[in-house]
Amino acid sequence: MIYTITSPALTVEVNSIGIELSSIKSNTSDLEYIWQGDPAIWNGQAPVLFPIIGVLKQGVMTYQNQEYRVPKHGLVRYSTQPILKESSENSLLFSFSWDDESLQQYPFKFELEVQFTLTDKTIQVTHRVKNMGNETMLYSVGAHPGFNCPLKEGESYEEYFLQFPEKETDSTWLVENTGLIGLGQKPVLENSSILPLNKHLFDNDALIFKHLKSREVTLCHKEKGAILSVNFHDFDYLGIWAKPGAPFLCIEPWLGIGDSVDSNQNFEEKEGIIKLNSGQIDVKTYTITIEQ
Repeated sequence: MIYTITSPALTVEVNSIGIELSSIKSNTSDLEYIWQGDPAIWNGQAPVLFPIIGVLKQGVMTYQNQEYRVPKHGLVRYSTQPILKESSENSLLFSFSWDDESLQQYPFKFELEVQFTLTDKTIQVTHRVKNMGNETMLYSVGAHPGFNCPLKEGESYEEYFLQFPEKETDSTWLVENTGLIGLGQKPVLENSSILPLNKHLFDNDALIFKHLKSREVTLCHKEKGAILSVNFHDFDYLGIWAKPGAPFLCIEPWLGIGDSVDSNQNFEEKEGIIKLNSGQIDVKTYTITIEQ
């Protein structure tokens, strides 16, 4: 089911299946900022990534000598289990919880709440992860929003760029054909705050940044200026991705990362994994601000 929240500036829609942000539309220009999904290219829009990000090596992780198979990007994506707990004109709160089936894939009892709050031109997306079990819980959480780019007909991908508030020097970690993170790196940002977009930027899959100083990035047009900004202060990693040549751009704040090619598959030793004590709640938030 699709649920809607509004402000004077924007109308925002969220699909309860996967708790997926499915539309951000301007009330004045009628411009749609979220990629509308095309099965021939990429049918996603803004998947919630939990309790893993990316893929597991050979699709398997081990925990306390047991094997578990968690699908790419986790359990929430495509799930019909989330329920709407609370709603108002400008806020939606969804819940996704463990059950006997989830325990076969992921050995922890949890509740994940995702709240969307709209204030003027800013959408705040808050993830609350609660450990419902008696042991320490291990998890990752992330976001995968896809934005229309170019935004308007007649524009080209090359007219757009990403801008960071600080000058950055960072490399992308190369992604293997299996989706695993390789051991090699490729320089992308060299003392620069600008990342130009082009149709070949993602020929080798996503750009994966582990060492950015900035915790915000803005999608800009060369002549029209800032289009939208994503603030990810609670997140350590950033992925940037699109299907090569496709008219969208994903800006992905992550707490955690896919397995590397040399992973030992032990969930307790997985890079970026978060530990959460019994009964504890972690709160992780990012925001999307429409700048025009």
